[in-house]
Order: sequence, then structure tokens, then C-alpha cells
Amino acid sequence: MTARRISGKTSDPTSDQPADQAPGQTKDQTAAADQPPAPLLTLRDGLPRVIDTDEGLRSAAAAIAAATGPVGIDAERASGYRYSNRAYLVQLRREGAGTWLIDPIGLSTLAPLAEALRGTEWILHAATQDLPCLAALGLRPSALFDTELAGRLLGYPRVGLATLVETLLGYGMLKEHSAADWSTRPLPESWLEYAALDVEVLVELREVLAAELAAAGKDEWARQEFEHLRSFEPPERVDAWRRTSGTHRLRSRRGLGAVKELWETRDQIARDRDVTPGRILPDSAIVAAAAELPTDRAALLALKGFHGRGAERYSRQWVAALQRVAAMAEEELPARAPRGDGPPPPRAWADRDPVAARRLAIARDAMAELAERQHMPLENLLTPDSLRRVLWAPPRTRQPGELLDRVAEQLSSYGARSWQLSLTAPLITAAILEADQPHAPADEGAGADYPSAEDPGDGES
Repeated sequence: MTARRISGKTSDPTSDQPADQAPGQTKDQTAAADQPPAPLLTLRDGLPRVIDTDEGLRSAAAAIAAATGPVGIDAERASGYRYSNRAYLVQLRREGAGTWLIDPIGLSTLAPLAEALRGTEWILHAATQDLPCLAALGLRPSALFDTELAGRLLGYPRVGLATLVETLLGYGMLKEHSAADWSTRPLPESWLEYAALDVEVLVELREVLAAELAAAGKDEWARQEFEHLRSFEPPERVDAWRRTSGTHRLRSRRGLGAVKELWETRDQIARDRDVTPGRILPDSAIVAAAAELPTDRAALLALKGFHGRGAERYSRQWVAALQRVAAMAEEELPARAPRGDGPPPPRAWADRDPVAARRLAIARDAMAELAERQHMPLENLLTPDSLRRVLWAPPRTRQPGELLDRVAEQLSSYGARSWQLSLTAPLITAAILEADQPHAPADEGAGADYPSAEDPGDGES
């Protein structure tokens, strides 16, 4: 399959207003209005069989090792159904080897595949989604190219796989099985075709994106980002129970304690059963129980959300959790606000440190202008957390050259890459110096966070 563009035109992610784009229209809207539906992507080699034996894996590994070029890789999980993040299917495609579908569940080891992939470049879309579950199988990249991240660096407004494939290669992709229960066995043929299509044109997509990165002068930025991704680890979730939807409505510490006890009880049940927690008990039921604090089964089951199978089946555990909370002393209950090692919420800066609030306002304006010039999301220039940390507690020196070096060192300690430092450290240094002046701008907008990306691509793997 030859990579091509819609209407044969080369896209230009650095163009503010393409010649064929009507005023007020986005590039996506213009393309949709002017172009017929893109032909659907199909499997050029037909649907491969699923490899689910050790002997079959050795044959697959030999074929992949004998081929050349980068390897398109994807994995399917069952996030909405299972507690674990394990991969239930691994898809690979390499020129000269074709596409392979690997079912890791019944295999004794994936060591032959790991050896075959040693030294190759992996092509993934939204790599942070798949790298952890692949690492759990013993598969770790020697090098990688993330097509979603490349799209972000190039300023594409939507970076889901289907959107990029249609925009850059001219083919449509159906994503109807993205939320399927991939732990199902046997896997339906339509699901397997969907999975195989996810790696069908990753090599071609990589070629187009790599050429655009080079043309935009962003290929070195991408190289540093991809190298950084190789060591990606999911962030540790501290006080994960606080993310229970609706917790903000609770007014008492005892109510928070009930959320914590019920959440932890549910989490253990879900872990033991390998079922996603929400299928055991919904968040709404946890918050309802935390608001009412019933201590017997009848009162608990009368609450909204406690009528499902999981809610009733484990009613004794829920009641026991609530009884533990009722017996706690006040000092044993969780605090309203979690303790953290970072700065306070931006909305509190103006009261707690007006100079820091001015730094943040000045820096955010400068960063927004920089992001616009570079045609990329703000959060890809520098993480919001890194910006807030350095502006809340900047280096003490105010000698411009020394301050610039210290700011760069501080940002580097937070994980910023060298290309990010070269772009953002001077702006942040200037914001620190300007905020110290008597007539520095007011702290308007200091409470706002970076805007979220329009399309994070989470639903398209």
C-alpha cells in the first residue's frame, strides 16, 4: 500500500490558514466539506491466524527476525472489564514478515519474540498506553517512534490513529471495537480484523510523519521525546481513592473516611476477581453510603446504587467498612486536602505569594505565545506541573545568566528534555525577573491551568 494524502495534497501543519480553507472553518471541517468519504483501509494480506502456541510463536519470531525495517506494534487490553492492565492480544507488522497476531494468555513465554525484536525500532500509537502491558510480557523497545506524539509535535488538532491515517494516508478506519472485552475467548473474527488493521499502515504513517518532522525542524525534538518514552513508567497513584467521582460533595472527614474504606474494600475485591472496580460497585453508591453512613445491611441496601449483584453480594464487606469508619477517632480520619510535595493550587497563589502569582501569569502568557508559534499543545512544550514548581520556588539568584542556568537545571530535574529547556528556560527566567519589578503585570488568569488537548487519542489505539 502506497502512502498518499487526501486529494494528493501535502498537508502543512504549520500553516495558519490553508488557501482552500474558508474563514472560520477548521482544517478538519474544510476537508470534510470538500472531500468524498475516504476509502476504508483493508488488510492487504488477509486476516492472519492467531498465534497461541509456543511452537507457533517461535515461527512468528523467526519470520519477524528475518524481515527488515521498523516494527509496527499494538496491544489490546480489557480495561473496562478487567482489573489488570495485561495485554490479551499483541499485533505486529514488519515489511517482509507481514502481520502477526499473538495471543499471550496461553503461551509459556514470549522470550523468542523479545529476542526477535531486539535492536529494532517499534512504531506505536499513544505509546504510554501500551508500553506498560508489553513490558509485563518482557517486551521492551530498543528504540521507538510514537505516531500520536509526532502528530502533537506537528500541531495536528486531532491525533487519534484513525484521524491521522485518513488525513495523511487517505484511508478511513472503523474504531467500533476499541472498547471491546479483549479477554473474551475465542476472539470474534471481526475483532481480529480490527486489531490487525491497527498495525496495517503504521510503517507508512511513520514515514510521512518523520518527513514532516524533519521539514519542520522538529526531528531532533521528536528523537528526544521518543527516547524519553522508552523508560516510561505509569505514575504512582497516591491516595487514588480521592478520585472517586462525587467525593467533592462530601462535607465531613468521616464521609471521606467512608469513601476511603469502601474504595479500598472494593479495590481488593476487584483485584482478587480481576474485574474492573466499577462493575463491583459504582462510585455513586460509594458516595451515597459515605453521605448517609449506614451501619447495618438493610439501611445500606436501601441506598441508591446498592441493588446490583456486586453491591448485594459483598454487602457484609461494605457494612464492615462503614462500621470501621464509625469507630474511628477524629484524628484517624483522612484530611480534607491531600498532602503533596508540590506547590498549592494556582488559584491560591495570589493570596499566599503575589509575586509568584505574577510570575505564573507572565510565564503562561509567554508560553501560550510560544506554543502558538511552534504549532503544538502547551503541555508538550513543558508539563504544567514543572512550570508551576519552578515558578513557585525558583532559584534564589537574580543574576540573569546564572538564573537561566539554575532554571534549566531545575526543569531538567523534573524530567524536561534539552529541546524543551532551550525553548522554555529563557521565557521562565524572564518571567521571574519581570515579576520582581515594582510595575509587573497583575496576576490575571493565574488560576487557570493549561488547556487540555482537543483529541488525546485515548480511544484510538
